[in-house]
Amino acid sequence: MVISELSQYTGFLVRRAQQVHVALWLREVSGEVTSVQFGVLSLLESNPGIDQRTLGSLLQLDRSTIADLVTRLEGRGYLERVRDSTDRRRNVMTITAAGRAAVTELQPRVELVNEIMVGHLAKADQAELNRLLTLLLNAQPAASLLTAAATPLSESA
Repeated sequence: MVISELSQYTGFLVRRAQQVHVALWLREVSGEVTSVQFGVLSLLESNPGIDQRTLGSLLQLDRSTIADLVTRLEGRGYLERVRDSTDRRRNVMTITAAGRAAVTELQPRVELVNEIMVGHLAKADQAELNRLLTLLLNAQPAASLLTAAATPLSESA
């Protein structure tokens, strides 16, 4: 239930939707792999050899947050990170067999969470919600806040 006088504030609604997503994720998907970590693994699976900076940029995460995520996933054996032989400043990453297995196992559960969250909406409304959220996230100055975050998001990743 949403409090009507607060429902006029998009931020309130987005925060509530995030709370619902986190609760569903923990119940249906995993208490071990967060949704952000799943995003990292999914992108690594479809972009083998991607560098850490590009990965962070795609996910709109600051450098320290993506470094922490990569370190955690590497520690679990889900990805491998090596220095680029042509540019020693770059870390190039690949997903491991264990990482692929985790994505394969979690993918149907991730889709279930999405279905629980928006499945009751008409397909056109689902598309419109995604379109509007994408517009919101791509808008300036909101998008610049994500890339220039003053505080790392590591605690929530």
